[in-house]
Amino acid sequence: MTKIYTLDQIKSVVETMNFSTAIEEGFVAYSKGRVIVPPVGELIFEDPPGDTHIKYGYIKGDDYFVIKIASGFYQNVKLNLPSSSGLMLVFSQKTGVLDTVLLDEGYLTNVRTAVAGEIVAKYMAPENVSAIGVFGTGTMARMQVQYLKSLIDCKRIIVWGRSEASLQVYKDDMETEGYDVQTTLVASDVTESSNLILMTTPSIKPLIKIEQIKAGTHITAMGSDTAEKQEIDSRILGTADIVVADSLIQCQERGEIYKAISAHDLKLEQVIELGSAIESGNRIRTSDTQITVADLTGVAVQDVQIAKAVCTALGNVEG
Repeated sequence: MTKIYTLDQIKSVVETMNFSTAIEEGFVAYSKGRVIVPPVGELIFEDPPGDTHIKYGYIKGDDYFVIKIASGFYQNVKLNLPSSSGLMLVFSQKTGVLDTVLLDEGYLTNVRTAVAGEIVAKYMAPENVSAIGVFGTGTMARMQVQYLKSLIDCKRIIVWGRSEASLQVYKDDMETEGYDVQTTLVASDVTESSNLILMTTPSIKPLIKIEQIKAGTHITAMGSDTAEKQEIDSRILGTADIVVADSLIQCQERGEIYKAISAHDLKLEQVIELGSAIESGNRIRTSDTQITVADLTGVAVQDVQIAKAVCTALGNVEG
């Protein structure tokens, strides 16, 4: 019989779990060609603006395959609704039978995205972070910072947002967690004072320009996950010392790398795939002066790995 779990049940086990090793292993397996990931299914909506992604795949020789549906409707705040929703379907890779439905409402997508940011920081963040710069004030703007706690010994945040109201809510929330938060409506305030920058918005126009980026800066960009979105000036990628893609194939069709290649500011040969870069266990950044960029468009292997881990944990709770 198919098992069905609600968001509350899922959260009850996720709060005690660490997914970084499983998702790292997933990235490595993906880069080694051991993962089957078809092209992303995608619906783009204009009125109101939103998008729905269908990501699915499996690791060869594994027990399960996963189909994930995740949506983002960014004006939902006006309706007092969360901006993200979705679910994950876990099937037997041996029989095709639906084993588990995870009614996570987009929560696991947020978690696995935050874990990917954590993995990137492990290998690419500066040794000494002066301040964490954040673009955006939503769920990812919070979770990306929260998942860096075990890696980054820095409590200073400089956050950019589009409204004073959303910035104040963010400031209040993060200060209760022990962070020192400075808010701004001016992008250069972030780039001038931060050497670890997190891009978490659905912007379709660059928010930061090449002239604003200092030597030694790392940027993790995860907001631009469609062909329409773009958060950073393409020239930043063209002049960066290291550019990493979570998926070379996906980043040719969406995200910051796609925009930079389309603008002839970057060549695909300049890009390293994350799984290949971390396979050795060595840090990707080799100098405090390097400018590095990671483009996270979200790969189905992340969904496979987190769904399997959560299903195992929920089964153990039931047992």
